[in-house]
Amino acid sequence: MPTIAIIGAGPGLGLALARRFGRAGHSAALISRNEDRLDALVAQLAAEDIDAAGFVADAGDPYAVSAALDDVRERFGFIDVLEFSPHIGTARSMTYPLDVTVENLRPIVETMLFGAVTAVQAVLPAMRERGTGTVLLTAGTGSIDPVPMFGALNTAQAATRNWAMNLNRQLAETDVYVAHVAIGVGIGDAPPAPGYPFKTPAQLAELYWDLHVPRQAPELVVGG
Repeated sequence: MPTIAIIGAGPGLGLALARRFGRAGHSAALISRNEDRLDALVAQLAAEDIDAAGFVADAGDPYAVSAALDDVRERFGFIDVLEFSPHIGTARSMTYPLDVTVENLRPIVETMLFGAVTAVQAVLPAMRERGTGTVLLTAGTGSIDPVPMFGALNTAQAATRNWAMNLNRQLAETDVYVAHVAIGVGIGDAPPAPGYPFKTPAQLAELYWDLHVPRQAPELVVGG
């Protein structure tokens, strides 16, 4: 049975991805910082007959990420799909460009960029050896078209996007597929504000599935 590992799994997009891939026969490895939340998500998936397990790790801690992915392999075997989408849209990331410093940028870079590099490098050797695998790195559309109030976050996201696109090009002649997903809409069952564009987690998960199956496009941009 193939396995998807979701780093930054929560009750929104992460759960929806686990459900969508689970319906297609994947086991789901859910990785996040909150053990109680993971337990609740695993219980929800189990009630839907989806094989899932939770693994505790902070995406900004490279040792924890590597250890969690080792545990995923021990539990499920080969990781067929890696999806990386840690939640970082907090007040800490709402920093205008003129106020960005090394100090307030570092924790965001450690999560968005270093976390992504750590996770991908933990699964990539086995994917290349086996000759198959999908890596989907998620950020916001500010990685492409920056928004001043997210000066720090967009800087880290843009670096992650650049690396993902470069990986896609370098691996283009192989059967290991890397793509970047840029989300520029609210995620939920209702708009975050009147008139604001949004998609439900299930709608987004379907877009991820449609990206994964043909494994061709280097990037998916979800706009309003």
